[in-house]
Amino acid sequence: VQLVESGGGTVQPGGPLRLSCVTSGFVFSDYGLSWVRQAPGKEREYVGTINRNGSIYYRSTVEGRFTISRDDAKSTVYLQLNSLQIEDTGMYYCQKGDSRGQGTQVTFS
Repeated sequence: VQLVESGGGTVQPGGPLRLSCVTSGFVFSDYGLSWVRQAPGKEREYVGTINRNGSIYYRSTVEGRFTISRDDAKSTVYLQLNSLQIEDTGMYYCQKGDSRGQGTQVTFS
């Protein structure tokens, strides 16, 4: 299983960002994937999940601002971040079961 996140960067509060996670090593369409994040000095926390049937769940603090989507043809899952808040800073990871990528960093200017 390989998960490679990208798309992080430095943004201003309120700004958008789109994260991607390209996967390999498993049949992508058979699995749900999640996004998690970890801010400096804090515990890792759940952001949301997209299941293989397309159903989606979010933590309450990001619902309405973040959107998870998937492209089964590209074995890729996305996380669109809108109306970013300072509290959203951190390393974002996509996750399949116990496997996570190396993460992509979201910081604020």
